[in-house]
Amino acid sequence: MLGENKVLYSAMQSTGTLTLGNYMGALDNWVKLADEYQTFYAIADLHSLTVRQDPADIRKRARDLYILYVAAGLDPEKNCIYYQSHVGAHAELSWILNCFTYMGELNRMTQFKDKAAKHSDNINAGLYTYPVLMAADILLYQADVVPVGADQKQHLEITRDIANRFNSIYGDVFTVPEPYIGKATAKIMSLQDPTKKMSKSDENPNASILLMDDPDTIMRKFKRAVTDSDAQIIYKEDKPGIMNLINIYSSITGKTVEEVEKEFDGKGYGDFKMAVGESVVNKLKPLQDRFYDLQKNKDYINSCIKENDEKAAYFANKTLRKAQKKVGLLERIR
Repeated sequence: MLGENKVLYSAMQSTGTLTLGNYMGALDNWVKLADEYQTFYAIADLHSLTVRQDPADIRKRARDLYILYVAAGLDPEKNCIYYQSHVGAHAELSWILNCFTYMGELNRMTQFKDKAAKHSDNINAGLYTYPVLMAADILLYQADVVPVGADQKQHLEITRDIANRFNSIYGDVFTVPEPYIGKATAKIMSLQDPTKKMSKSDENPNASILLMDDPDTIMRKFKRAVTDSDAQIIYKEDKPGIMNLINIYSSITGKTVEEVEKEFDGKGYGDFKMAVGESVVNKLKPLQDRFYDLQKNKDYINSCIKENDEKAAYFANKTLRKAQKKVGLLERIR
């Protein structure tokens, strides 16, 4: 543990544009954790390289994501917000941990199989060893807890296995992280296929609400949201489209499902979609306004990046030096 509070680590890739699902499911919740945990939030730009990227585009997205973190309410003085690629210890520890990870473990990673199927023309070693770099990300900061979604549970499990294996040989070098179990929140699903999670990589532009969508675009997407032929606004498993819209409205307004059903009893889908869209517009407007203000304040953002990169490097290098010494690498002469 690095300070009085337990350490919480999380990261997002700098690909695509964050969706309402990313915001409600992760970013909005992160803001509330700074008083309870010592927090490290990374822009996972090294992970982004497993897929071919346009260099200018990925640089812009990486900076915009940093600004979005701050615009969403993450105070750079309370939270360590940094770029993964700016802390060389990530890549260095990843190589050491590769030597303590078994091929059989990596072969079992379902996310590799899914991504390899989507990018069959670029099945690279980075895609295969992605979980080891993720393990290095987490273990460098002696993270006690890591928020994980269903698609990342395997990666946290292999992180724990690697940490336990290393510790069993060399002593207590790494904190073995636990999953962070926060307040349960409803999943935000695709507006066009409510059986799938809302995703920033969805090829259908009407499926996802992007955080920087303007009000007209948001309203248009909700008007086109898939529902069903029944006109009742009730929360039922056989009405996934309406369930999704109720979840979104409930998450934003704080109303219970029962209160939402009562509010729209006897009203049509058109009225309900308009209300959900307006609630999202109102929720995102302060974030968007703050984002554009921060985007203009380059000096402030640059100072935040510099200070937090240095803070992250300080903690990461302490762990890296300990691991290097344990495996027998010669200490650097300073």
